[in-house]
Amino acid sequence: MVKFTCNKSELHGAISNVSRAVAIKSTIVALEGIKIKAEGDKLGLTGYDLELGIKTEIPADVSGSGEFVVSSRLFSEIIRSMPDERITVEVDGSMGTKISCGMTEYNIIALSAEEYPDIPSFNQERKFTVDQSVLRNMINQTIFAVSTNENKPVLTGELFDIENGIFNLVAIDGFRLAIRKENVNTQEYYHFVVPAKALKEISNLLKDDDDKKCVIYTGRKHIIFEIDGYCVISRLLEGEFHNYKNSVPQSSSTEVIISTRKLINSLERCSLLLTDRVKAPVRFIFDNGKVKVSCNTTIGKVNDEIDADITGPMVEIGFNCRYLIDAIKATESDEVKLMINGGISPMKIVPLKDDSYTFLVLPLRLKGE
Repeated sequence: MVKFTCNKSELHGAISNVSRAVAIKSTIVALEGIKIKAEGDKLGLTGYDLELGIKTEIPADVSGSGEFVVSSRLFSEIIRSMPDERITVEVDGSMGTKISCGMTEYNIIALSAEEYPDIPSFNQERKFTVDQSVLRNMINQTIFAVSTNENKPVLTGELFDIENGIFNLVAIDGFRLAIRKENVNTQEYYHFVVPAKALKEISNLLKDDDDKKCVIYTGRKHIIFEIDGYCVISRLLEGEFHNYKNSVPQSSSTEVIISTRKLINSLERCSLLLTDRVKAPVRFIFDNGKVKVSCNTTIGKVNDEIDADITGPMVEIGFNCRYLIDAIKATESDEVKLMINGGISPMKIVPLKDDSYTFLVLPLRLKGE
């Protein structure tokens, strides 16, 4: 028999977070639930879908130890609806489960934990530490460029490329490239690719607190992120990642310094004339301190103009509106520098004062109007 009592808020928070790794639909029914283990003075909760696992522990008063599996959705809703802050759960030998709080009592059926697969483990000697706020920002500034095309699975993740204390986080989808660079306190070499799904869940757990750390343990096929009492385990993606360093132009003939907000607003005005079925490039002319923006579709036509600081020859170039909006929004700065080498080469987007990020966006061929 399993019996424990714990705090409602702590339990519901833990359920919500580990549920992010629970399988939506699986041939192994147990993976559609959360594994709960009561032992000593701790309650362990695990969600796992064979690719991503999230584990945590919360304090509990345990009088009968053991483990079981319960529906994540149902258990979450039951705990959330309880009237008081102390929850008691009892599971008998036939998996009958009583959940009580004050005068409220639920009775449901749990599953045996024997049906729940073990999460992979590996030697955790190789590790490095990153500030949570830094890693969260790095993920959020690059995730937009991850590929959704399963034909090359390695590009559905991001490359962690660490060498000589420099950490490059890289995403590429064939149309865009995003590189986010930071110093890191390790001289070891790391080169591995983490699935975007795992990185999105890790970003949700990371805090914007400069004092909080994320410890990362690397294995041959798996990786572990330790974040504020949560352990996130993900498989690594196999395959040869694109040689991103050779893709970045080192110089440009035309450089433009422009307000990010004005550029985003102009692109969003163009997007009103675009749909999944109605597609056309957004046309830019960079010349003489002005950026002329236009878009012509079967829905209508828009013309716009933005002041900018432009050096170099005039350039006429076209882009996919959504791809460019995603990149400009990810800069998270008031102004950016656009570096261009004519109308058929990728545009490079960089900050004004440092080299913390580099984004590339491929142009679209323009037709005469």
